[in-house]
Amino acid sequence: MEETFEFLKNTTKVNFVATINGDAPSNRPFGDPVLFENKIYVLTNKKKQVSKQIKLNNKVCIVAYDAENENWIRINCELIDDSNNISAKQAIIDEFDWAEEAGYTLDNPNFQALYIANADVKIYNIDGNVLNSYTF
Repeated sequence: MEETFEFLKNTTKVNFVATINGDAPSNRPFGDPVLFENKIYVLTNKKKQVSKQIKLNNKVCIVAYDAENENWIRINCELIDDSNNISAKQAIIDEFDWAEEAGYTLDNPNFQALYIANADVKIYNIDGNVLNSYTF
């Protein structure tokens, strides 16, 4: 899990999360993840379409590209809503100086904290060869 977190947090600038929107795929950029209690968390707003899509089907695919080393990662996983975990939300707020200004406060009912579970992770080189593979 540590290499997965490092790849998403420090190796790449943007991670893309793909969900199912009805009968079609939907993809959007996500920001930095947060490591808390041995789980990789991401945040969103419950009013966004991505949150509604994850609520209907929490199986997602996260992809990110490392342009410097020409490697990329694919994570097929579930995103588990942990929004009732105040400690996780506080860890997210502490990680990002912009979080509270953007409305991610502990009293905001739309602040959604999700963690990666049941992950099948593969890191590939530019030729499509698997460099590393993990499950967690």
